[in-house]
Amino acid sequence: MVAERAGWGKRKLGKGSGLGIAAHRSFLTYVASVVEVEVNDQGEIKIPRVDTAVDAGLVVNPEITRAQFEGAAVFGTSVAKTGEITATKGVINQSNFADYPVARINEAPYQTNVYLVDSNTPPAGVGEPAVPPFVPAFCNAIYAATGKRIRELPIKNQLSGSGLVKS
Repeated sequence: MVAERAGWGKRKLGKGSGLGIAAHRSFLTYVASVVEVEVNDQGEIKIPRVDTAVDAGLVVNPEITRAQFEGAAVFGTSVAKTGEITATKGVINQSNFADYPVARINEAPYQTNVYLVDSNTPPAGVGEPAVPPFVPAFCNAIYAATGKRIRELPIKNQLSGSGLVKS
């Protein structure tokens, strides 16, 4: 469903653009995400679009479920791009959002589409399953756009020297 709705294999993307896909199952919920990225010559990453399909059984409140997955795309962006916990002499360096940055509106996905699979099976979880497929789909999209695999997070540590940009 998500590949079809995202136009996987059907949309022509420009230079420095790519699509990535990943799927995940937890809490009896199946989730698949397609993330589109644009990487410019300086290695700056934008996320024009995210598509996510969710099979969580009978969805009791569709709007709140969609909102949960929209928020997960922003949180997943934060985790992937800048989320890092470090320690010095056994003490955590990050204490709050001042030193643990989260995605700002200009870094968040521009468009997020959430597709709920119609089902009559018992309701399943929708709180946790949204983030796990986003991050690898995001990294796969960066690979599709640049040819560089992200093997460690956060991505900010991979950007030094514009390492994401193809020569």
